[in-house]
Amino acid sequence: MTRDEIRSVFIDELTRIAPDVEAATLSDDDHLMDDLGLDSMDILNLVTALQTRLGLSVPETDYPRLETPEKAVDYLSRKLG
Repeated sequence: MTRDEIRSVFIDELTRIAPDVEAATLSDDDHLMDDLGLDSMDILNLVTALQTRLGLSVPETDYPRLETPEKAVDYLSRKLG
């Protein structure tokens, strides 16, 4: 899976969990909680959706590695490696 495909999956799941987030205006550096207003339950739902869709496991200790789209794509790319 390419980085672009991973980013697409991440954005799809993010906008499904947080429908008020607009994919067109999303920056790679937007912080999910600070900039986009997601709460801890939203993060949990996002991680669960990503795990299901990508077939991987993300331990809770790694959640901070998903705090921006760019960091999430980097992390998920390595996990899918």
